[in-house]
Amino acid sequence: MTTIAEQKKQLRKRMRAMRLVADQKEGPNVARDIIAPFVEALDELGVAPGTVVGGYWPIVTEVDDRPLLARLEERGAICALPVVVAPDAELEFRRWSVLDALEPGPLGTSHPPSSAPVVTPQVLLVPLLAFDEDGFRLGQGGGYYDRTLASMRRNGPVEAVGVGFSVQRTERVPRDETDEPLDWILTEGSLRRVKS
Repeated sequence: MTTIAEQKKQLRKRMRAMRLVADQKEGPNVARDIIAPFVEALDELGVAPGTVVGGYWPIVTEVDDRPLLARLEERGAICALPVVVAPDAELEFRRWSVLDALEPGPLGTSHPPSSAPVVTPQVLLVPLLAFDEDGFRLGQGGGYYDRTLASMRRNGPVEAVGVGFSVQRTERVPRDETDEPLDWILTEGSLRRVKS
């Protein structure tokens, strides 16, 4: 019987290939197509002027959330991007505007400079490799978002929104006690609350 870690490794390999194809075929369109369903659900998500929305700077073939962040900023939301501060730490979020310069970070990331204010997102956009209908996700394997969500949830409410291509849905994501579920799944043309 394979371990959870081995199952995750095998699923990561398969889903990276699927996401690559999806990105090549649909990437720019999906970046646009995720905006409308998210904006239509702003009240349900709790996004109003002044709400802090944590996004991400897309790497490799992740769905590009920057057009969505730009739209949210137009509506008065405060946008932020994650910073990897240490290999086993949770992510830190720094305020970011679409015209702000970024610095290179570890693992191919880019983030706001240390002079940018640190903020706590109330809504968090989470990139993924795979997701299931229970809201569990498979990421790159560093555990950053699981640690971050666990910490945020201990300190108050947060709406975690997984962002990906619909083809990244799988029947069941391998999981253990360190895996944090999502509250919502956002794919091309669709935002849905996870079954609770």
